[in-house]
Amino acid sequence: MAKIPYRKVPGKIVAGAALVALLGFGAAQLSVDTVADFEGYVPEAYLDPVGIWTKCWGDTTDVTPGAKYSFDQCVKSLNDHVLELAEPVTHCVPALNLQHDKVKAAMVSMAYNIGSGAFCKSSVARYANAGDWERACKRMAQIYKTASGQELPGLVKRRKMESELCLEGLREGGAL
Repeated sequence: MAKIPYRKVPGKIVAGAALVALLGFGAAQLSVDTVADFEGYVPEAYLDPVGIWTKCWGDTTDVTPGAKYSFDQCVKSLNDHVLELAEPVTHCVPALNLQHDKVKAAMVSMAYNIGSGAFCKSSVARYANAGDWERACKRMAQIYKTASGQELPGLVKRRKMESELCLEGLREGGAL
């Protein structure tokens, strides 16, 4: 497997207006920051560990093999993709908008990585919709840690950190 050519982020990443309108400023910025931290910055087309063409911060849409992308293009791509995935998550878990920003960011981050369809069908969404937010947050650390049938250390770490961020949000929001 080829090494992914991660780069240092050359500037500040700001959440876009549409994402702020959907999630609120704090959750939108935290979602963008969380996804960016987990995904890593690669301003060029590359193959991910399972052979999918990817760009910028883990975005797999409209990738041109061999292409390079500016920082501004990557920030727009990140915001567009986070918004694209956050919208269905807020629809399939309607009470998410009542949760702490950290809960929102953790769930949006997970959906960014696994897709909104998989997230909305997941036990995490089912537990949240049943009002069992603690169980939903804990479940995040237990699922979607494999790619091509192999558990990946990066996904194990990501799910654990998303789960911890979610639980921290519940504590700070007074739900625990």
